[in-house]
This record gives sequence, C-alpha cells and structure tokens, in this order.
Amino acid sequence: MTEAGPVAGERPLRVALLSYRSKPHCGGQGVYLRHLSRELVDLGHSVEILSGQPYPELDRDEIVLAKIPSLDLYRDEDPFRTPGREEFRDWVDVLEFAHMRTGGFPEPLTFSIRVLRELRRRRREFDVAHDNQVLGLGNLGISRLGLPLVTSIHHPISVDRQIELDAAQGWKNKLGKRRWYGFVAMQSQVARRIGTVLTVSESSKIDIVRDFKVDPRDIEILPLGVDTSVFHPRGPLTGRVPGRIVAMASADAPIKGVDVLLRAVAKLATERDVHVVIVSKPKKDGPTEALVRELALGDRVRFVSGISDDELGELLASAEIAVVPSRYEGFSLPAVEHMASGTPLVASRAGALPEVVGDAGILVEPGDVEELAAVLRRLHDSPEERARWSEAGLARVRERFAWRAVAQATVGHYREAITQREYLRKAAGK
Repeated sequence: MTEAGPVAGERPLRVALLSYRSKPHCGGQGVYLRHLSRELVDLGHSVEILSGQPYPELDRDEIVLAKIPSLDLYRDEDPFRTPGREEFRDWVDVLEFAHMRTGGFPEPLTFSIRVLRELRRRRREFDVAHDNQVLGLGNLGISRLGLPLVTSIHHPISVDRQIELDAAQGWKNKLGKRRWYGFVAMQSQVARRIGTVLTVSESSKIDIVRDFKVDPRDIEILPLGVDTSVFHPRGPLTGRVPGRIVAMASADAPIKGVDVLLRAVAKLATERDVHVVIVSKPKKDGPTEALVRELALGDRVRFVSGISDDELGELLASAEIAVVPSRYEGFSLPAVEHMASGTPLVASRAGALPEVVGDAGILVEPGDVEELAAVLRRLHDSPEERARWSEAGLARVRERFAWRAVAQATVGHYREAITQREYLRKAAGK
C-alpha cells in the first residue's frame, strides 16, 4: 500500500455504500456519496455503491455501482408517473406505487427492503455497510445479518417537514404534506435502534437527539469536505462578472429560501445593476416561476441545471457574491463550495450554517428580505469588503474542510463497528 492507503497491518475494507437516490449535483446525499467513495478507493479500500435512481456519477473506475432499481416514480421528466403493467416485478413494486398514489413517499422503505434482499444474498462480500440516510425498516434486517452497519444522518428530515407544514396553505395542503412526510416516523424509529450514527454538525446532532430521540452517546460528528480541484478561484476578484450573485438551492423547496433571495434581488435591482444565477431547475409553472413573474425579474434571474463539475466550478468562481438563503441546513456543502471558490458568502443564521461559516462570511436572519437586500447592496458597492470576505472563506476551507480527512475518519468508524460486531458475536458464543 502507498502512504495514502490503510495503516500498516490493517487490511483494506470491503465497503457497501447504500443510497436510495444519488443525484450527483443536487442534494447533499449524492454529493457526499460521490466524494466519499472516491476518497475511500484512493485510500485503498474496495467500494460498491448500492443505489436506486437517480444513479450517482462516480469519479473512479474502481468503484462498483450495483443498481437497485425502483419504479422511478419521481423522475424529473415525468414525476408521479403511472408505470406500465409490465414494469411491476414483485410485491415491493406494488407497495411503492400504492404508497405514492396515496400521497406518501415510499423510497426509503422500499429501497431498504430491496437492498436487504441483495445483502442477504451477498453478505460475505462486504466487511461493513454504510447507510447514506436511508433509515428504512430493512436496515434493521441488515443488522440481523451480522453485517456491521454505520449510518449517516445529514440532518433529520423532520426539520424539512416542519418548514413545509409552516409554509403550506389550507388544511388539504397541510394534510398532504403530513402524508408525504409519513416516512419520517419510520426513520426516527430506525435511527434509535441502528447503532452508530455519523452526522455533520453539532446543530444536526442536537436536532437528531430532539426529533429522533437518538441517544447522544451514539452520535459522532464528522464534517464534510470540498473538492478543491473543482471549487477554487479562477483569477482575481476584479475579473468576475459585475453584479453577479450566485446560489445553489432547490428552487421550489421552502427550506432553501430561494423566495427570500429573489425578493431581495428584486429590491436591489431597482437601484443597482445586479443579476442572480441559481443552480436549480424550478418546476414548470411552479411557485418559483410564479414569483419570478410577480417580481418582474425578467433577465435579472437565470436558472441553470445539468452542467458539468467544471462548468459549476467556473460559475461559482465567476460571481461577485454567493448566497445561501436557507431557512435550515444540517451542514451545507454549497456554503463550503462557495468559500472554496473565493466568493464572498452571505448565509442565513440558521441550522448549522453559523457553525460551518464561522467568521468567514456574513450571517443574516433567515427569511429577512430587508436585511439580505441591505447586505447585498453593501457588498455590491464595496470591492474592498468583498476581497476581505473572499480571503476569509478561502482560509477557513484550507483549515477545516478536506474530503481525504473525512474518508480517513469514516474508516475509523467502520473499524469500530466491525470490532463491536465481533465482540458481540463472541459474547453470544457464535
């Protein structure tokens, strides 16, 4: 092994990474999976990803992708679709479709059942399984197989549920949201019984203990990293696109605060030459598109999606200001990626964002359009202040956020889980 590989005397591990959906550019779960798998392989371990649709993009040929197909009921081009009769393979497919048609979100449950069947058949091919926030009932069966299991909870989805409920108008809409988020009760039950949990921040740990009632002694904090080969400055700040503001956020999810950003930009655009580029794909004729029309933003706002890593890195490094306007974040990889790009960052004082950003960005009250607009105005007018925040962000990334360190620490948790499983097996006389 090279110096980057496992410690001398420790054999490489065979890791099964489990993820019910793995979008590579949108959503922290897919980004986490992509970078962690790459670094684990570079450390000398064997990695196989067991994933449902959308499948991940992988950075190394050595990483194996085992497709665990669902009915793919939420594909971007045809969400909430009705599959053809020939697409139904077994009772799990029927359960998935019935769950969707009655307003629920079935994927964590149905993926966990499918992946349990796969691991039952292939138990001896892996040393450890790592669940990427599936938390389905099938996970309890994985533990009974004798396969050590480590679980990542980036943040409890109970937080998303509450924000969506608060934003819902009318009792029918609220009832629909409660049904959609019905899987959260299952995730809470599984989280309490699953053993070691990795999370990304002190804020997320507090939320997991509060909402999922997990014993805090079972939770370890392990921040995420950033790929500085993609996210880095492309030149001096003076060479950036004048007036450009950039954000990466799911456009129609209230938790991400895109509505707040659009309203702030609309205020600023009446007196400054600014525009915003948002990395997201809003729903056609959905709430975000309606808000853009209401605010008459026109060519002041542009949404981009489906771009390559290099194009994304170029975009982030082209802006004069970056914004993370979320009403909650369990960690926020976009915040770190903006800082790594040398882009002055404005972020909400919400969830883990103060913990992630520290004193390297400007924090504003979540949901406060006036305060956000005032900060954007001040930064737009002051190249000197933008330069100070750019340097502060770059320094924080260098000090705290590296994917190699994340992977090395994760392997340590894998080995602890394996040791614990072996101890319990011997204690039981098996």
